[in-house]
Amino acid sequence: MKEAVGSILDFAPRKLIRPGLVLLLTQDAEQLGCAAAEVVAKQLLAKPTSVLALPTGRTPIGMYRFLAEMCRQGQISFHSATTFNLDEFVGLEPSHPGSYHTYMRRHLLDHVDADPARVHIPAGDAPCLDCECDRYESEISRAGGLDLAVLGIGENGHIGFNEPGSPLDSRTRVVALTPSSRAANAHLFACPEDVPQQAITMGVGTILEARRLLLLANGPAKADALYRALHGPIASASPASAIQLHPNVVVIADTTAAARLPEIAT
Repeated sequence: MKEAVGSILDFAPRKLIRPGLVLLLTQDAEQLGCAAAEVVAKQLLAKPTSVLALPTGRTPIGMYRFLAEMCRQGQISFHSATTFNLDEFVGLEPSHPGSYHTYMRRHLLDHVDADPARVHIPAGDAPCLDCECDRYESEISRAGGLDLAVLGIGENGHIGFNEPGSPLDSRTRVVALTPSSRAANAHLFACPEDVPQQAITMGVGTILEARRLLLLANGPAKADALYRALHGPIASASPASAIQLHPNVVVIADTTAAARLPEIAT
């Protein structure tokens, strides 16, 4: 069944933004999820011991659904892979329904053969948050660094929870969440006021040290942010613009998220 991996990737229109930065266009969120899953699947097939950085939010849900199905069918395995989540809310226990620990169990970990000892998510309820951030950085280094970092992009251009103004050389740390980021996560909580005001996030500098980056963008609300990420100046005001500094990036976007990109008209 391994030969099926790559079907959407072979079909999706491909645009070269610059050497090392490729844009794949999909028609909708379903195709985007499938294409993203195939990139991750190819990584796991090429290197079963891959170290992955994984995102949360609405955009990756389809990717996780396809990965779970591939694992169920025996096409791929997470057993020897190591995963590091990009972020977690401060103050939430792992069992909290709004935590990213819960999100990952719901959408991926309960459906694949991942080794719990190889799954890493920041402890938002750690008694010493700075110590937890240092520990997380050390764990990434101990694992040999990230082979593939999968990223979403916020409407304000954040990656992970690196909000506008984040230094491009930043490491894992505690950050204050912007109102737009809190609003985007309100669906995880009983009421908007319950969304934590802080999070632990993998830093931009940490992300840029990954050997490959995969950025996902879906929906018209992401069009401005994606344009700034690919064609705006490289600046902390748009943290996602840092991907322009990386030599090996794939961006998968649906046509609405890519609407402002000049490449789709050529």
